[in-house]
Amino acid sequence: MADAPDIAELRARVKARPLPRHVAIIMDGNGRWAEARGLPRVAGHREGSESVRAVTREARRIGIEALTLYAFSSENWGRPDDEVDALMHLLAEFLESERGEMRENQIRLNAIGELDRLPPAVREKLAMVRAETAANAGLTLTLALSYGARQEIVHAARRAAAARGTALSAEDLEASLWTAGLPELDLLVRTSGERRISNFLLWQCAYAELAFSDVLWPDFRERELLGAVEDYQRRERRYGLTGAQLGQRER
Repeated sequence: MADAPDIAELRARVKARPLPRHVAIIMDGNGRWAEARGLPRVAGHREGSESVRAVTREARRIGIEALTLYAFSSENWGRPDDEVDALMHLLAEFLESERGEMRENQIRLNAIGELDRLPPAVREKLAMVRAETAANAGLTLTLALSYGARQEIVHAARRAAAARGTALSAEDLEASLWTAGLPELDLLVRTSGERRISNFLLWQCAYAELAFSDVLWPDFRERELLGAVEDYQRRERRYGLTGAQLGQRER
């Protein structure tokens, strides 16, 4: 069996081909990672935050424009109180620790979801870092927090209908989504071996490529991201056309 490519070689290969503009990740497997090691679930979430750092840095390094991470779903509020509290603490800790790097590396922080449900201290820190990085022109890092795609679509439909009435179009609805202003989603990755979307970016996934990794999120780092992008680059995106039609359009 051939040796795995050196990460610098893999990175160079990925950068030499067209990149997805917008990548989203369902970060799954923190709890199972911790339980497999006899650790409390919060240890898995803490290690998972290291994967967030590594993957964000790599996405910026190779030139991806937008990275959206499913950090906390609307359903996650139903988890035990101590786990929810730990997740909120880790989120606040992450925002504080990454402020400087985001400013220095032109990363713009964005957030989507029912943000008013977050604890006041977290909301304040999130608003502060978003304001500090608003003018940054590099990678847009979007955290989906207290997020559910069905809720997003309902919210968007109500907002668009109030503005457009019965003349509502698909474009009007899309412009009212929380992700308005981000590039069209190209690649959705889910970690941990699960094969479902779990109420994440349902509208935006219409033409996205889907990739499923067996790697638990705390072990998903630079090499795994590059591998998912390289797999995306091998695919033919037809948008309902045939391969022959695409070939004619490219001539």
